Parts: sequence; C-alpha cells; structure tokens
Amino acid sequence: MRYFLDTEYNGIGGALLSLALVPEDGDELYLTFDVSDPLVEWVDRHVAPYLDHVPDRLSCPRLSRKDAAHALERYLHGDEEPLIVADWPEDVAQFCNLMITGPGDMIELRHLTFRLTPLSNFSTAANSKVPHNALHDARALRDHLLSLE
Repeated sequence: MRYFLDTEYNGIGGALLSLALVPEDGDELYLTFDVSDPLVEWVDRHVAPYLDHVPDRLSCPRLSRKDAAHALERYLHGDEEPLIVADWPEDVAQFCNLMITGPGDMIELRHLTFRLTPLSNFSTAANSKVPHNALHDARALRDHLLSLE
C-alpha cells in the first residue's frame, strides 16, 4: 500500500517534531516527539502551535524517539511491501533516521520502498487545512497526488 509522508522538524537537519503517514485508504499514523533543544524561531512560530491540531482519535502524547520508532514499526508491520511517498527529501531522511533505534539496531521493516515526488507547482502547506501540521500536510499530499491519477 502507498503511504503519504510528511514531517515537521526543527530547521534543516534538526530534531524531528512530528511525523505523519496517511495511507490511500485506512488508519493514519501521527506521531509527535519530545524535543529538548530550543526551537528555531520560524518553527516556534509556524509549526509548534499546530502540532496538536489533529482529530481526538489521533492525538497522542509526545513520544521518545525509541517509542515512536516502535509505534512506526507496529503501524507498518502488517504491510509486506509498504511504499512511502514524499515530496521533500528531508521527510525521507527523517523517516529513515527514526527507524534507527541504537548502534547497529533498527526497527523490523522489510521491503520498504520510498518514492520521492518533488512538486514544483504544489505546496502541501498552502493546500493543507492546518499548514505545517504533518498530518494535514500528508493528507494534502495524498489528495493532490491521487487527483493526478
């Protein structure tokens, strides 16, 4: 199954703040993270206030990276060949870094495929119900890409 990915993070290469996977059909995953570093000014103003703007059924406490990695593992566990679709390289990098749980250790995911689909004339944030919220931006990405098929 295809899953549309979006993340929010603390500036380029910064700590992961949230990650969302929105499938073509089915339950969504939305994770938020504990971050101890001070937030970049732009992130503090445009991202942090919207981290919790999600339906009650998806709201969850802020997780440690390790707990979030295992939540991601449980979410994708039943899919033998998940395809993760993103429109920005940092989203893929953040996803991949989350899979690492320690030196030489990673979560159990097999046959995982990524598809990077840069969109020059489309902004997920500009088309999102809650801009710069990973869940809403991932939904906007899904809706846009499915409308092109």
